[in-house]
Amino acid sequence: MRYSNPEIPEGINVTQVHPLKEFFTLIAGVAGLVIVAVFLLAVTVQYLVTLIPFEKESQWLGRMGESFTASMQSEEISDNHQQIEGYLQQLADSLSEHQALPEGMTITVHYSEGDTVNAFATLGGNIVIFKGLLETLPHENALAMVMAHEIAHIKHRHPIVALGRGVAVGLVLVSLSGVGDGVAVQQLLGNLSMLTTLTFSRSQEELSDHDALGVLSAEYGHIGGAEALFEVLQKEYDGKEPPQILSTHPHTEKRIERIKEMQTAMDTDTEFKPLPDFILELKKANKKDSPDNT
Repeated sequence: MRYSNPEIPEGINVTQVHPLKEFFTLIAGVAGLVIVAVFLLAVTVQYLVTLIPFEKESQWLGRMGESFTASMQSEEISDNHQQIEGYLQQLADSLSEHQALPEGMTITVHYSEGDTVNAFATLGGNIVIFKGLLETLPHENALAMVMAHEIAHIKHRHPIVALGRGVAVGLVLVSLSGVGDGVAVQQLLGNLSMLTTLTFSRSQEELSDHDALGVLSAEYGHIGGAEALFEVLQKEYDGKEPPQILSTHPHTEKRIERIKEMQTAMDTDTEFKPLPDFILELKKANKKDSPDNT
């Protein structure tokens, strides 16, 4: 038998596909794997953090939430600050009775004299209500809507879920960035409470809306006035970056219409409860300080 050693054709191991196409295919594949990994990690962490008892959340993270809410306080505190905060706490306690909160879960309301038209829930059962919001609300029913909405976030553990999701994604991004001195990790862990005010999902907001309307019905016998909250916020943030309660709801008009339809279906008298005089004084002072009145 005769053997031969034929000449190997030139370029036999060279791909016929353009190198840039292969490069971008590999990049897309790696990016896809990273996205899937981040998603799975975030979902897993979101589930695991809900297994942490609220008492432990308050013990471990409550101080962080309190520190964050304290940072929202203005340097100048009015004479009736405690009176307003006490009223807000009483309202929260009354609304909480209709929320069926888990055993051991408590709500603490903080009043901030900032002009921001907003309110939010954070770690450890803490809620912040801004003076700017109180100055714009027409009656207690609208205030109760936002209060019950934030209480529902805490009831369903949305702040700590947002915390878990944010930390998981943040740690992955830090790892991919190749930062090895720990500075980025320390900065991330040092600002955890801020994450909880940014990333409530649409489904979480809708669930909080649903619970809040049920609470209003139980507290006042109707849900009238709930739509006033969203009308105020929509008007205030028209063309601007909206607060969390609106940011995941692009169709606020439909939200308002849905509440009004529910009111019609319930066919109940809608008597609105006025805000206390010391809250109304804030509204009067705000009108005096308005540029339109100068």
